[in-house]
Amino acid sequence: MPRRKPVGWPDLMTAKRLASGSIAYYWSPPMRARKAGCPVLPEALGTDYGAAKQRCDDVLNPHYRSWLAKGEGVEAGTERAMRGTFDWMVATYKVSPKYTKLPAETRSSYDRMLNMVSVLPLKDGRAFGSLTLASITPGAADKLHERIKVNPKGGERIRTAVLAMKVCQRAWNVARRSEPKAVPSDNPFQKMDLAYKAKTTRLFQYDDLQKFVAAADAAGEQSIGTAAMIAFFWLQREIDIIGRLAWSHYRPADAPHVARIIHHKTGEVVDLPLYDDDGTALWPDIMHRLDASDRHGTLIVTRDTADRFKGVRLPWKKRHFLRHVAKIKTAAGIDPEIKFMGLRHGGNTEGADANLSDAQMRALSGHRTTAALLRYAQTSTQQRRVGARLRRNARTKGGQKSE
Repeated sequence: MPRRKPVGWPDLMTAKRLASGSIAYYWSPPMRARKAGCPVLPEALGTDYGAAKQRCDDVLNPHYRSWLAKGEGVEAGTERAMRGTFDWMVATYKVSPKYTKLPAETRSSYDRMLNMVSVLPLKDGRAFGSLTLASITPGAADKLHERIKVNPKGGERIRTAVLAMKVCQRAWNVARRSEPKAVPSDNPFQKMDLAYKAKTTRLFQYDDLQKFVAAADAAGEQSIGTAAMIAFFWLQREIDIIGRLAWSHYRPADAPHVARIIHHKTGEVVDLPLYDDDGTALWPDIMHRLDASDRHGTLIVTRDTADRFKGVRLPWKKRHFLRHVAKIKTAAGIDPEIKFMGLRHGGNTEGADANLSDAQMRALSGHRTTAALLRYAQTSTQQRRVGARLRRNARTKGGQKSE
C-alpha cells in the first residue's frame, strides 16, 4: 500500500495490500452519506491503478458529487423522481448490475442518451422524464425518435437517435425485471425498426502515422506521438492508452518479454510478445521509443509539460488530448476527417492486408469474435489484389489459362 498517495489520487479511493502482496483499490462514500441514503454504493475496483482511477474520476465521484449537490442520486434521483415515471425507471436501471458492470465509457454514453431523452421538453412544458411509463406508447416512442433525429441546429443525428432508443429499450427491460409491478410489460421502444448504416472509419496508414509522430515530436508533444504508435501497433483504445496503460504493463515483472495490453471494454488481456523466436524485435518502432523514454509517473502517456501548480505531469483528459491531436494532424498535413480511432482501424487493416488469419488478428487485437473484428479490419484494394492473384494462380496452375 503506497505510503504517499501520488498526485491525482481520486477522492474516496483507498488502497489495501492483499495476502498475495498486490495492491487492491476500493471506493466508498462516507458513512454519513450511506446512512443518508446515498445511492452510489461502495465498490471494489480491482488491482489495476489506472482502471481504478478512471472509474473513480469518470463515474463514482461525479455521481457522488451530483447526489451531494442535488440530493438526487445519479442524474435522475431515486428519491425525487416519482415512482412509475421515466426518470424513476432510469434511476432503477442505473443501480442495476446490468448498468454498473458496463465499462465506464459505455456508461457515460448511455448517461448522455438517457439524459437527452429525459430533459426533452413536451408541448405542455413538462420534461419527457416526468411522464408515467403507462402513458408512453409505441407511437410516443416513434415521435420521440423523430424529434431526436434533428439536432438543435437543424441537422440530422440519425446515429444518436438510434442509440438513444436502444438504450431506452434496454433500460426499460432491465427495470421491468427489477420492478415488474411498476414497469409495464409492453416495451414501447421495442420493434421500432431502427436502421443505421455507420460511416466507414477513415484509416491512418503507416505513412500517416510516421508523419503524425514526426509532427508531434516537432511540437514537443512526444506523448501524443507515443499514444498514436500504441494505438496503431498494439491496437489499444484511446481511453485505455491515455488513462490506464501503465509502465507496469510494458515488460511486466512476471513477463519481461511482453507488452500487456488490457482492453477494458471487453475485459480481454493480451500479452503481446516483444521478440520473435530468433530474438528479433517485433515492434522496433514503439519499443525503441518506450525504452528511451523518461518515466514521469505511473502512466506511460502523460502530458508533456509539468502542471504549473502541482509541478508534475498530469494524465491527459480525453477532450484536451483530442484537441492537441487535431492540431498535430493539421501540422502534419493529414486529412482532418481521419480521427484518432483511425489508428486502431488502420493497424487492424494492416494485419488483414498482410493476409493474417482471423484467429491471428483476434489474438493481436483482443476481439472476441470475427464479427467484431471485421468492423475494424476493413476490406482494401490490397486484399482484393491478393484475392484476384490467388484466383488467377489457381486457374493457371491447372493449365486452364485465361490470359
